[in-house]
Amino acid sequence: MSRVRPKAVLKFGGEIVADTPRLASAMREVRELTDRGWRFVLCHGGNPQANALTARLGLEKKQVGGRRITDAPTLQVMKQVLAGECNVDVVAAAAGQGLRAVGISGVSAGLVTARRRPPKIMSGCGPDPIDFGFVGDITNIDTRLIEHLWDGSYTPVLNTLGISEQPGPSGVCEVYNINADTVSSAVAAALRVNHLFLMTGVPGVLRDKDDPFTRIPRLTEAEARRAIAEGVIVGGMIPKVEEALANLASGIGAVHVVGAEPGTLTGEANMPGSVGTVLLSD
Repeated sequence: MSRVRPKAVLKFGGEIVADTPRLASAMREVRELTDRGWRFVLCHGGNPQANALTARLGLEKKQVGGRRITDAPTLQVMKQVLAGECNVDVVAAAAGQGLRAVGISGVSAGLVTARRRPPKIMSGCGPDPIDFGFVGDITNIDTRLIEHLWDGSYTPVLNTLGISEQPGPSGVCEVYNINADTVSSAVAAALRVNHLFLMTGVPGVLRDKDDPFTRIPRLTEAEARRAIAEGVIVGGMIPKVEEALANLASGIGAVHVVGAEPGTLTGEANMPGSVGTVLLSD
């Protein structure tokens, strides 16, 4: 085994959790890299599963500007989906590929502490502040649980619930729903990982969002900002790239935007930019 033990966070959404063959393939590749000395945190979302459970329960799906409002019933749904169904499914898939996976939450050991997001005015959503309910803004990441699991050769599978810094009047800390991209980025920065892999529905940053063959293999910070300014990077990829640049500034070695096809993760780990897009500091 190599003496170099790269640290990595792999983030993927509920769409991949629900796609059993793709999930199994990704876990198989994590196992291959782990056998070579890599240490992973697997960070998952659960949006489609939450939408499905919301519908089955007859609850109203509340969104403003494309963002979920987490009222008390919705928070119950997110707990059941993120800490239950999705986390268990990922751990089971990881175990099926020989990983010593342990399901944990941002609530566990105060790993992700947050405060409730204050109401805020949203562009295009009227003049009144929007209350997003039990949505948290991260205040701290405590990496000791992850490092303890790594020391025992376990692979943490992290869901993206967070916990309040202090208990409320009842003596119980509040639980918050937090965006998976936000949590994975914050955890990666706190661990100062070598690689943050963002597994998406596209094979990387594309020059033409409708043509997967226009993948850009490599972008420095300056090149990425120029591509945005010149309209090469457009639409929903802009915030992903901007967040990736912020991640680089926080001490992450490299950010990879990759697809979910078999061989993608190991290919990108072996040769950054070969099958995805690697973003690097200038």
